[in-house]
Amino acid sequence: MTGLVLAGLIAAVVIVAIVKSIVMVPQGMQVIVERLGKYQGTLTPGLSFIVPFIDAARYTLTTKDIVLEIPKQEVITSDNAVIGANAVAYIAIMEPRKTVYGVENYEFAIQNLVQTTLRSIIGEMALDETLSSRDEIKTKLSLSLSDQIGEWGINLKTVEIQDISPSVTMQEAMEAQAAAERSRRATVTEAEGQRDAQILEAEGRLEASKRDAEAAVVLANSQKEAIELVTNSLGDKQMAAMFLLGEKYINSMEELAKSQNAKTVVYPADLAETARNMLKATA
Repeated sequence: MTGLVLAGLIAAVVIVAIVKSIVMVPQGMQVIVERLGKYQGTLTPGLSFIVPFIDAARYTLTTKDIVLEIPKQEVITSDNAVIGANAVAYIAIMEPRKTVYGVENYEFAIQNLVQTTLRSIIGEMALDETLSSRDEIKTKLSLSLSDQIGEWGINLKTVEIQDISPSVTMQEAMEAQAAAERSRRATVTEAEGQRDAQILEAEGRLEASKRDAEAAVVLANSQKEAIELVTNSLGDKQMAAMFLLGEKYINSMEELAKSQNAKTVVYPADLAETARNMLKATA
């Protein structure tokens, strides 16, 4: 009877030892093995055997990419504007031994590291620059994080800025500023339009004056040539002048006759004498 009990105990111990010596590692996972509390090795996916009661499968880590949500936080820019910023980081464990023994809680550590680094980067930038420079912030954040978490055996795939938005008070102030800027631009545009219109009007008057002056010169030259031609034809300057003045007088009377206000037009009986008197009056 005692022999049977002893045999049963030995069989039980052997079975437990066999079970404890078998470690099945799923695909996409790695297992850290310690021997008497000291790092022994890393088991890859598949069936592995360890020394029972001496070795222990202590930590199980994923080899898949890990997505870490970085909570939204308030950040103060260099021009004392308060904005909210959050991000998301994509990481992968490359060296499980460093990850396990290099940091207490790698996810919590990376989240806090991203937050503090993001605050530092944005704190050196003005509000307008922050809102328009996501790519620059992302680049700086990636460079800073890659070196630091690399010491923990973790590779930073990428980090993306999810949202950068001013606080409610700051948004109201920005909207008021934008409205004031639009009003200022409208006023400037209207003033520039009025100025351009006045310039064009002045240029038009100047051009008209020049044309009137040129026309007067042309008319004077034409009259001079006409007088010379009539004088050469009649051989008498006084007769030529009388002829031209008479012609002007008749033309003026005809224009007057065309007027709606004119009822009766009377030609002088002695047109020649009238022209002669006009010539004497202008002499």
